[in-house]
Amino acid sequence: MRRHDCRPWKRSMSDFDFSVPVKKDERLAGQVALILGAGSSAPGMSIGKASCIAMAQSGAKVAALDLHMSAAQESVDEVRKLGGQAIAYEADISNFEAMQKAVNAVVADFGRIDILQINAGVGKVGGPEETSLEDWERVQKINVESILIASKLILPLMVKQGGGSVIGVSSVAGMRYLGFPHLAYNVTKAAVIQFIRMLAQQYACQGIRANTIVPGLIDTPRVRRLASSTASEDVEKLRQARDKQVPMGRMGTPWEIATVATFLASSDASYINGTEIVVDGGLIGKYS
Repeated sequence: MRRHDCRPWKRSMSDFDFSVPVKKDERLAGQVALILGAGSSAPGMSIGKASCIAMAQSGAKVAALDLHMSAAQESVDEVRKLGGQAIAYEADISNFEAMQKAVNAVVADFGRIDILQINAGVGKVGGPEETSLEDWERVQKINVESILIASKLILPLMVKQGGGSVIGVSSVAGMRYLGFPHLAYNVTKAAVIQFIRMLAQQYACQGIRANTIVPGLIDTPRVRRLASSTASEDVEKLRQARDKQVPMGRMGTPWEIATVATFLASSDASYINGTEIVVDGGLIGKYS
């Protein structure tokens, strides 16, 4: 069998600007989307920011929530530049009281919540011996307990409304070991998948769908921050190395996750429930 090598992926600065490669439509018209982890931790386009823009482009009113108000506001500003409606909120998603206050504010501003997308996630390098209990608990709290908190606060609202869509964002690291010791991150991303599956089963008869997006290697500000914090690697070398891991020869973009999230939130996905959509350029097939 002949092996076909991918041509090197050539990037330009425009790959990471704020141009919007999503079409404007009305699939989410009249709906309110609460996006957790809606901002970006560094300059550039994150999955959360792209999701805010994509859903607004499809007619949703967007509640952009982030740990930092400045990050949430930046996403809101991009939505408004394109004529969309959005409001920024600040809260620690792993803190019940802070989230309760934020959710109450969203309902006061918009009257309802139809779509919940949970993007936030952190990790820590290390296997069982290297991972401290403090780091383990922190990653668990942000990556998993935050979903429990959001579910407790928002699912009752969706039940009263007669339905809704919950979208978790996991990672291929939650399905396969990719050769990097990120124990806490991998375990919690696996937990995201199972958590969303359980929601789907329990709330399906109440009109609530719950699905998970499983991204592969995505070129986000976090990747560039990771490289810049490692003295032995520059940003471009790390990106090239990650590109080579993917059968398609490149990392994905935040837009390629955001468009799937918008699809799952819409009536186009009305019979999709309790499953995962892997968006990874074929990466997971290398580790089957």
